[in-house]
Amino acid sequence: MSWSREIEYRWYEKLAMNIIKAGPIPRHVAFIMDGNRRYARNANIDKKEGHSRGFEKLTECLQWCLDVGIKEVTTFAFSIENFKRSDDEVSALLGLAREKIDKLLEEEDKLKEKGVCVRVIGNLTLLPTDLQTIIARAVLATENNNQSFLNIAISYTSRDEITKSFQTIIEADDDLEAEDIDEELIEKCLYTRNSPPPDLLIRTSGENRISDFLMWQISGTALYFSNILWPALTLWHFLYGVFYYQRFSIRKPESRLADRHESKKQRSDRVENFLKKVDSKRRQYLVDLIKSNE
Repeated sequence: MSWSREIEYRWYEKLAMNIIKAGPIPRHVAFIMDGNRRYARNANIDKKEGHSRGFEKLTECLQWCLDVGIKEVTTFAFSIENFKRSDDEVSALLGLAREKIDKLLEEEDKLKEKGVCVRVIGNLTLLPTDLQTIIARAVLATENNNQSFLNIAISYTSRDEITKSFQTIIEADDDLEAEDIDEELIEKCLYTRNSPPPDLLIRTSGENRISDFLMWQISGTALYFSNILWPALTLWHFLYGVFYYQRFSIRKPESRLADRHESKKQRSDRVENFLKKVDSKRRQYLVDLIKSNE
């Protein structure tokens, strides 16, 4: 299954999408893709096939997002908590990740043509080295694309992300003063430092919880919970989620992104220099991964 796909919409689907596009469209949508295992059980197929169909649904959903004008998507692919599952299932999930990210690299030209930048957020050090290397290649291959953004959360939890943010600040040594440490600095040291907060978070499978996903980032996010299992998600479920956001945005019109930009203007040169070092160090980690495995 390709990461890049074209969808032939029926006339009434195009009509529904055009109606939705007449309202405010979220810039950034996050997905908790829950229900793959239950879908597999209900369909009498093995868990690996359930996860594979979940990936197929993701590629379809990404195209829906592009077609309605959503510029950024963050998807929860693999939690650190998932390492507690059986060895066979963990191995299958990581194997699927290798396969799909390898496929992404094969389609680098298509992604470049569409301007898709792929970022992987999470604690990569917990992953097998070969998978880390594949991820590094995919991230660096698409880093200059800027038309749309796909953030894949692998080996991720919010608690780990926030912990790593504090560790990054503690390691600053003489680069920072105590008064430089504030809410925005902590946020800028998160894995999601290059992204605005999600405007809409969609979780499938009927679970009304966040499961330690983007907990710092979603204080002002519209949360839409659907009972449908992720691989069974349809265009109509997706459009209803966007419609839910549109109702939410009417009640809450303030721009959180504008506040972030205004805050950034007030930052000291000392903090900006520190953040440049953080970005450089994290990018160099990816470069070194590739070099060490050539």
